[in-house]
Amino acid sequence: MNKMIKPTIISISMATVMAGAAISPAMALIGKAFPEVSAVKLKLVLTIPSLMIVFFSFVSSFLIMKLPKRTILLIGLSIYVVAGTGAQFVQSINTLLAFRLLLGVGVGLIMPLSMSLINDYFDGKERTIMMGYNTAFSNFGGIVTVMVAGFLANMSWRAPFNVYLMGLGIMGLVYFFLPKNEVPRSTPAMSQGRIPWIIYGYGLAMGGIMVAYYSIATSMALYMEQNGIGGTALAGTIISFTTIGGMITSLTLVHIEDLLKKYAIHIMLLLMGLSFTFLSMTTLIPVIIVSVLFIGFGQGVLFPLILLKVIDQVEIRKSDRAVAITTSFIFLGQFLSPILLEAVSSIAANESVRFQYGFLAIAIFVIVAIHMALSFKKGPLTYLKKNWLSPGETAGEPPPRTEKTGLSKKPLK
Repeated sequence: MNKMIKPTIISISMATVMAGAAISPAMALIGKAFPEVSAVKLKLVLTIPSLMIVFFSFVSSFLIMKLPKRTILLIGLSIYVVAGTGAQFVQSINTLLAFRLLLGVGVGLIMPLSMSLINDYFDGKERTIMMGYNTAFSNFGGIVTVMVAGFLANMSWRAPFNVYLMGLGIMGLVYFFLPKNEVPRSTPAMSQGRIPWIIYGYGLAMGGIMVAYYSIATSMALYMEQNGIGGTALAGTIISFTTIGGMITSLTLVHIEDLLKKYAIHIMLLLMGLSFTFLSMTTLIPVIIVSVLFIGFGQGVLFPLILLKVIDQVEIRKSDRAVAITTSFIFLGQFLSPILLEAVSSIAANESVRFQYGFLAIAIFVIVAIHMALSFKKGPLTYLKKNWLSPGETAGEPPPRTEKTGLSKKPLK
């Protein structure tokens, strides 16, 4: 195998995390540039790419049957660079939002492939390691871009959009090092059969996690302003700690999975719930930083573990569709995050971000309690328990996955 395959696949994931949060440090400046715009519409600058990502993730999963993944990636990355950097030249908020929608088209084409390529080239523990690296380096990309964007924001609100030029380097890696695979041909076997309902359950779970996780990017600057504890530069630094936490845990994903076993998902959700609890009560910068760090810890473990469960629930020919479904829920959660939290604040007549973080903490604790109660209940709900356990730990594990692009036909271990 080409030694550059691993860094090339990992680099693709770095582009996807930069879709929205990369320019979050500049949000206050964008608000000043367009003072007539409401707070909710302003937040759409961060979240509106998700609308196109959701739709074009499915488009990407169908294009795979007609075009090589390399070609789809190059098209998506080209759109990504043009739309990402082009947004700095606009004169109105509506044109800015149009460019952000176009950015979502590029990311939507890229996103499922950053996951499915790992499934194409790697097996067993190496696959788990690579999934962890994929999440870790996407978080690393988030750290770099948020910090660079925060620095560029000192020049003007337009300058941070230049972080999307990093897509040119990723295009170079894809062009030179990703193999020119044969075009997969659509067959009756590939088009028949439904995706199991459990995949949509995993998708909803990932969307819910993203609603909570993305509240840091969209609301932290306002949270600090409401509590009088910092400005734009400090908010950008604190937001970057979510990605630092995610990077650390993703690099040690195999060890965390071995240590926590089937309880990894529950423990990481509880960790996120405790972190939001602290955010709802504190005004101390060190406590805020540690809380945000642990929210990143949780996300860094939860996403790759759930994606591995998704892939193991379907036959190999359906894995691209399954990944597209679950990743589309991630970005749907990203888009809905500020909208849902604003709705909760309106219903409760409490507009503070502190209240929103407290609500998220309670919601996470309730969900974990309900899921644990269902998992340990005997009878008809045993199926749910089986599907949350690691593959091979239950009698109801999915059939062996025997098809593999460019690899032997041996069943995966």
